[in-house]
Amino acid sequence: MESTRRTERAQEPPRGRRRWLTAALACAAGLVACSETMGPLEQLPRSLTPAEEAVLSASNEFGIELYRRLAADARDENVFFSPLSAHTALGMTANGAVGETLDGMRAALAQEGLTEEEANAAYRDLSDLLLGLDRSVELEIANSIWYRMGLAVRPEFVDLARAIFDADVRDLDFDDPQAPDVINQWVEEETRGRITDLIEEIRREHVMFLVNAVYFKGDWTRAFDPDDTRDGAFARLDGGTVQVPMMRRSDASDVRVFDGDGLTGIEIPYGRGAFVMTILLPPAGTHPADLLASADADAWDAWMAGLAPAGEVAVELPRFRLEWEEYLNDALIDMGMAVAFDRDLADFDRIAAGGADFYISFVRQKAFVDVNEEGTEAAAATSVGIGVVSAPPTFRVDRPFLFAIRERFSGAVLFMGQVLDPTAG
Repeated sequence: MESTRRTERAQEPPRGRRRWLTAALACAAGLVACSETMGPLEQLPRSLTPAEEAVLSASNEFGIELYRRLAADARDENVFFSPLSAHTALGMTANGAVGETLDGMRAALAQEGLTEEEANAAYRDLSDLLLGLDRSVELEIANSIWYRMGLAVRPEFVDLARAIFDADVRDLDFDDPQAPDVINQWVEEETRGRITDLIEEIRREHVMFLVNAVYFKGDWTRAFDPDDTRDGAFARLDGGTVQVPMMRRSDASDVRVFDGDGLTGIEIPYGRGAFVMTILLPPAGTHPADLLASADADAWDAWMAGLAPAGEVAVELPRFRLEWEEYLNDALIDMGMAVAFDRDLADFDRIAAGGADFYISFVRQKAFVDVNEEGTEAAAATSVGIGVVSAPPTFRVDRPFLFAIRERFSGAVLFMGQVLDPTAG
């Protein structure tokens, strides 16, 4: 990695943060209009390309399938994750895969109908589109790659990660006990402190971590009045109820609703209306995961297309806050990525020389969401840990030592000494 590039990136925030800060400062200075005066957004500023539509469809299909797997293992627990974060981190990783490994990853990511070039271009352009869509909503998407100091990372892989994902690429002394803290601090900064301790440890076989962070904060287009919040009953699947703070709003002419296919839904907007919270409510006693048990991305699209202005409707929504974390290995293996996790079969030769011995050691995501009267704050971070099959042990000379220069066969010692301070001369 070029030192000049590292210096430049250290001196300026990532692209998403740079863009949001520029908009915020312009709004504060009166150079652009803020959400209160700009009015609602009615459509995207431009049409999506076929490749962008395909990547969005792939991301949604991936998200639905991943939710199915995660919810199946957590029937009695809350689940909250970011398909976008996982899809992006794995898409960045796939650029280093070859052969069967790449084919399996593209199948799991639902990208089989796209060339790599089309998928990469769509990642880049969609990120730009989302980040610049509504200045009244805070959205940040950041990527980074951290690799073991001395690893011969291929320049092509680094260049692609920077050009497509605007990734912050750094080498790091993985043997330093503080190395996990360095990565975790980056994640914490990019998620405004909401995601911490994403990297639990760095083991000897780890050679690289590919990390995505997503942060969202949006105020409701029309806020709920805290004075109207009252405790209300929330029905559990076991037949019992629990009391929760229920937010209420009688003036909900800005929402859209859906009623069909045995479920009802509502969509509540943030900011100027481009970003929304969509809630699908199954019949009483039905597990939410059963909604998507046999549905696919087309069914999801049909439900979303069925949302329509509600007219006169009141909204009651529980105030809640969730923190969630999970290793995604098993779910991704079931989705077709088994080869990428296989120590003997995985091949990431496009990452670095010797990458044929690399494999995905783990994929871990942590997520956070806080829904309250003002709006919603959400964050997620995903780490793809790359391991190497035959990682050599590291002998680290980091304390005073004795040394000798000798002839090995005769045992003759030519020189001997000790070093207490290598800088003392």
